Amino acid sequence: MQPVTIYTTPFCGFCHAAKRLLTSKGVAFDEIDVSVDPALRQDMMAKAGRHTVPQIWVGETHVGGFDDLNALERSGKLDPLLAA
Repeated sequence: MQPVTIYTTPFCGFCHAAKRLLTSKGVAFDEIDVSVDPALRQDMMAKAGRHTVPQIWVGETHVGGFDDLNALERSGKLDPLLAA
C-alpha cells in the first residue's frame, strides 16, 4: 500500500472528513499539523501550490483536498491509487 500524507489543522472539518474516509478504509496515514509551525504550512504550499487544508498525497501523487479524495473514492479510483 502506498504511504499517505495529509496536511491538516485541528479545527478543519474537511480535514476530519478526509481522515474519517481514510480510516474507514483501514488506511494508515502520516498527519502533519500545519497550525503549530508556519514553516510546515510553507512547505505544504510549496509542494501543493495551494494554501488550504487538507492537502493529501498518496505516495508521490498529490490528490488535493477532501473533495478530490472523495471524488476518487466515488469513482472507484482511490483503491487502485492506494494499492499502486
